[in-house]
Amino acid sequence: MKEDSEDKVLCDKIDEAMAEISRGSVDFIGKEYIKSLVRRFYTSGENFIVKAGFDPTAPDLHLGHSVLLRKLATFQKYGGRIKFVIGDFTATIGDPSGKSETRKILSFEEVANNAKTYAIQVFKILDPEKTDICFNRDWLGKLTSADIMRLTAHYSVARMMERDDFEKRFRENTPISIVEFMYPLLQGYDSVALNCDIELGGNDQKFNLLVGRSLQRAYHCCKEQSVITMPLLEGLDGVNKMSKSLNNYIGLTDDPNNMYAKILSISDELMWRYYELLSVKSLKEIEALRQGMQSGSLHPKHIKEILALDITTSFHNENLAKNAQVEFNAVFGRKEIPTDIPTLCVSLGEWICKVLVDLGFAQSNSQARRDIQAGALYINQEKQSDENFKFLQEGDFVLKLGKRKFAKIVVTKQKSKVKDYEHSV
Repeated sequence: MKEDSEDKVLCDKIDEAMAEISRGSVDFIGKEYIKSLVRRFYTSGENFIVKAGFDPTAPDLHLGHSVLLRKLATFQKYGGRIKFVIGDFTATIGDPSGKSETRKILSFEEVANNAKTYAIQVFKILDPEKTDICFNRDWLGKLTSADIMRLTAHYSVARMMERDDFEKRFRENTPISIVEFMYPLLQGYDSVALNCDIELGGNDQKFNLLVGRSLQRAYHCCKEQSVITMPLLEGLDGVNKMSKSLNNYIGLTDDPNNMYAKILSISDELMWRYYELLSVKSLKEIEALRQGMQSGSLHPKHIKEILALDITTSFHNENLAKNAQVEFNAVFGRKEIPTDIPTLCVSLGEWICKVLVDLGFAQSNSQARRDIQAGALYINQEKQSDENFKFLQEGDFVLKLGKRKFAKIVVTKQKSKVKDYEHSV
């Protein structure tokens, strides 16, 4: 009876682990193998290798990247030893996944500068004691020409053309460089070099991850890695994937006030998506919040505040997250002015559109005009709809654009230089 009870406890623990591991995933290939690894960890304490690769094509990560980081952190709870691969070699090629044209090849210097920030940012989520930071130049850079020829022999052109993006570009007579064929092979070889048990990636990476599985067979690794793909996170607009180029992102290095306010700006529907993919709360806790909203005992705004505190705490700390909440409530709950806003000194007669551009609140005079015409501009808490407005009096003015952009404008007779400042939310 005692053994049966212990077996049930073990099975329940494994089932709970598998539910958290599969949470939010798109593809889950080799589920039984992962389950056996978790069981082995619970019974013997033996770890297994989980890999995810990030090409440092830009210096900063955003919450979209943290979807994979969260999943890696989940694996660390259940025996996963993380191999966080910084693709300092593959980034010089450029991942063709989802691209309609050959990507620009980055220099080693650009990649190295971007990679410096990654190792710092990932430990906002991952346990450094259970994480190995790896650079794939360490093994890919040592491959000889004969090694490369052997690698290419393990995959056919026909198999490569099974990729949707390659097939589409070929059909449309859009050039595909040979080096783009190399990218999935090199990423797959990472799994051979690291002897991976599991690899994670975005759902646009499925083909590349399966190449790693195939190469492990070809190189007689005595295992085939399981593959989990995660969805691409929608940005603040709730439509397009999170991207710096679309300005719908929340950066991992955003200050607490910005991060908290941006999370509260998402829709109620998108909130649950963020809970599933980004929150540290368990599935049971999230379901309790969902039922609370459905029953009317919890207001959606309160549930969103819990999410904002949760995520902001993860990347900063609890005190800074709570301070961000107090600041947000002071500014937007009682329509007060933030305590820390940029200051711009301008000369008497300065045109409002130029001021907005100089502040970085608008990308051009035309954009500034459109924002003013849309009724988004307030000066000293009064709406200003005149796109030709000029500051004709000396003194200090509080400018507000939209819901979260504030600045202090100091008007003087003599032209002054712009003071250093950081953009508000």
